[in-house]
Amino acid sequence: LLSNGIFQVNTCGFPPLEDREASLSLLMGLDFFGGGVIPTEETLRLSSLEKKAVNDMFVILSDVWLDNPEDVPMCYLVEKTMEKLAVVLDGYDSVEVVPSLFVLMGNFCSRPCNLAFSSFEELRLQFGKLGEMIAARSRLKEHSRFLFVPGPDDAGPSKALPRCALPKYLIEELQKHIPNAIFVSNPCRFDMKSTLKIPTPTRIKILDLLYRMRRSCLIPPTSEETSDPFEHLVATITHQSHLCPLPLTVQPIIWNYDHCLRLYPTPHVIVLGDKSEQKAFKYTGITCFNPGSFANDGTFAAYRPCTKEVELSALEG
Repeated sequence: LLSNGIFQVNTCGFPPLEDREASLSLLMGLDFFGGGVIPTEETLRLSSLEKKAVNDMFVILSDVWLDNPEDVPMCYLVEKTMEKLAVVLDGYDSVEVVPSLFVLMGNFCSRPCNLAFSSFEELRLQFGKLGEMIAARSRLKEHSRFLFVPGPDDAGPSKALPRCALPKYLIEELQKHIPNAIFVSNPCRFDMKSTLKIPTPTRIKILDLLYRMRRSCLIPPTSEETSDPFEHLVATITHQSHLCPLPLTVQPIIWNYDHCLRLYPTPHVIVLGDKSEQKAFKYTGITCFNPGSFANDGTFAAYRPCTKEVELSALEG
């Protein structure tokens, strides 16, 4: 504090990041997914299963548009999206070991589902067609799980985070074809040991976060270590241990559920479904990636929990 009353800052940085293993050692086996205390023997057994599951794969797609917009150029994009999705499903249906999990993230509509939106019945039918498309691939229907995460402009009660799962009205037709489909909130987290016996804590979020973070910057990030905006974003959310460290005026948060956005202990994987360029980055042991916008450029990603490797993929054309 200077004599004239000005508070001068010489250095401003992030709070230190606590390593995941250090956090777990202090928690003494406490399961943050509500499973109580997990014995050390069980943790070791699950870790062993993870290393043996060399064929397990998660396929993640963001911006899977299903609607039929009136705008001609947008209608072309939506039609191409469904065609591209069929190509992806056909490709994985023909491999020797099908993916364990498909994660389909919104937005599921090319237009915001706000008060001016009047095509909910049509969108409901399009979800039904998606269910038919998946059910037509018998190996995927039998051996893969499908998880749906709503986007920021999908149908819901508000723009505040966390966003609840897609309304039951929209997904009923799809569930007739895929009864075991999973519909979750945004953000969501899952630990595959509950279904696949693999201890892979994962966080999934979709909010066009990079754009909002850059707009809210008071001081431009330093380029000494990297000039990549995505890498700056990953460093920010991991050090802040929060998926959305923005002012409430920029992004409202339902305060009673703010804990759903926290990143403690740090997960193995963070998936940021952003409209920005497809990107993957490993930071302090955390794998973070953006699968890209499937509707706009046909990009998606595949993640292998055994090796914690990300395969960034794209369809031609």
